[in-house]
Amino acid sequence: MAEIAVKKQPTRRCTGCGERSPKSALVRILRTPDGNIVLDKTGKLSGRGAYLCKNPACLKKARKVSRLESSLSCSIPSEIYERLEEELL
Repeated sequence: MAEIAVKKQPTRRCTGCGERSPKSALVRILRTPDGNIVLDKTGKLSGRGAYLCKNPACLKKARKVSRLESSLSCSIPSEIYERLEEELL
Protein backbone atom coordinates (compact mmCIF):
# COMPACT_ATOMS: atom_id res chain seq x y z
CA MET A 1 0.00 0.00 0.00
CA ALA A 2 1.42 3.38 -1.03
CA GLU A 3 1.65 6.15 1.54
CA ILE A 4 0.15 9.52 0.75
CA ALA A 5 2.72 12.30 0.90
CA VAL A 6 1.70 15.08 3.25
CA LYS A 7 2.92 18.50 2.19
CA LYS A 8 4.47 20.39 5.08
CA GLN A 9 3.14 23.86 5.69
CA PRO A 10 5.81 26.42 6.62
CA THR A 11 5.41 27.99 10.07
CA ARG A 12 6.69 31.31 11.36
CA ARG A 13 6.86 32.89 14.81
CA CYS A 14 4.81 36.00 15.56
CA THR A 15 7.11 38.79 16.79
CA GLY A 16 4.32 40.03 19.07
CA CYS A 17 3.03 37.01 21.00
CA GLY A 18 5.78 34.55 20.07
CA GLU A 19 3.40 31.77 18.97
CA ARG A 20 4.21 29.64 15.94
CA SER A 21 1.52 29.66 13.25
CA PRO A 22 1.24 28.67 9.60
CA LYS A 23 2.84 31.29 7.38
CA SER A 24 -0.50 31.87 5.62
CA ALA A 25 -2.17 32.89 8.92
CA LEU A 26 0.36 35.66 9.62
CA VAL A 27 1.06 39.08 8.15
CA ARG A 28 4.56 39.93 6.93
CA ILE A 29 6.06 43.30 7.81
CA LEU A 30 8.89 44.11 5.44
CA ARG A 31 11.88 46.45 5.31
CA THR A 32 12.55 46.99 1.62
CA PRO A 33 16.11 47.34 0.28
CA ASP A 34 15.58 51.12 0.05
CA GLY A 35 14.58 51.30 3.76
CA ASN A 36 10.77 51.61 3.59
CA ILE A 37 8.59 49.64 6.01
CA VAL A 38 5.56 48.07 4.30
CA LEU A 39 2.92 45.43 4.88
CA ASP A 40 3.68 42.57 2.48
CA LYS A 41 0.31 41.01 1.67
CA THR A 42 1.73 38.60 -0.92
CA GLY A 43 4.64 37.41 1.22
CA LYS A 44 6.89 37.45 -1.83
CA LEU A 45 8.46 40.92 -1.85
CA SER A 46 12.22 41.05 -1.37
CA GLY A 47 13.66 42.49 1.80
CA ARG A 48 14.01 41.78 5.51
CA GLY A 49 10.75 40.47 6.95
CA ALA A 50 9.07 39.85 10.30
CA TYR A 51 5.74 38.15 10.93
CA LEU A 52 2.77 39.18 13.08
CA CYS A 53 -0.59 37.63 13.86
CA LYS A 54 -3.51 39.43 12.25
CA ASN A 55 -4.27 40.91 15.65
CA PRO A 56 -3.65 44.56 16.60
CA ALA A 57 -2.74 43.42 20.14
CA CYS A 58 0.30 41.58 18.76
CA LEU A 59 1.44 44.74 16.95
CA LYS A 60 1.09 46.73 20.20
CA LYS A 61 3.08 44.13 22.12
CA ALA A 62 5.81 44.04 19.46
CA ARG A 63 5.95 47.86 19.52
CA LYS A 64 6.12 48.03 23.30
CA VAL A 65 9.26 45.91 23.53
CA SER A 66 10.75 47.01 20.14
CA ARG A 67 10.66 43.51 18.65
CA LEU A 68 9.88 44.72 15.13
CA GLU A 69 12.79 47.15 15.24
CA SER A 70 15.06 44.34 16.38
CA SER A 71 13.78 41.90 13.74
CA LEU A 72 14.01 44.42 10.90
CA SER A 73 17.33 45.88 12.12
CA CYS A 74 16.15 49.49 11.85
CA SER A 75 14.29 52.14 13.83
CA ILE A 76 10.59 52.51 13.06
CA PRO A 77 8.87 55.91 13.42
CA SER A 78 5.51 56.08 15.21
CA GLU A 79 3.76 57.09 11.94
CA ILE A 80 4.70 53.69 10.47
CA TYR A 81 3.26 51.86 13.50
CA GLU A 82 0.02 53.86 13.19
CA ARG A 83 -0.24 53.05 9.47
CA LEU A 84 0.41 49.35 10.12
CA GLU A 85 -2.26 49.30 12.83
CA GLU A 86 -4.78 50.85 10.40
CA GLU A 87 -3.90 48.29 7.72
CA LEU A 88 -4.27 45.37 10.16
CA LEU A 89 -7.85 46.35 11.05
